[in-house]
Amino acid sequence: MTATPPTVTDEMSTSLRELLGTPALVELTMIIAVENERSRFNCAAGLASQGYSDVCELPLAGTGTDMGR
Repeated sequence: MTATPPTVTDEMSTSLRELLGTPALVELTMIIAVENERSRFNCAAGLASQGYSDVCELPLAGTGTDMGR
């Protein structure tokens, strides 16, 4: 969704709608759009990371693609 141009397919949306339901899919889409806008604004304004994740002692999440199945 955040790629330019977006690469979200109807099949992706249908799969997520089946897993999450329509209201949750709409909310997820809105949150992704807001975070994408915020990230692009920060980049354009020259704002950088504060480095908090550099010292985070929590392990990084896995990169699985099973969407919770």
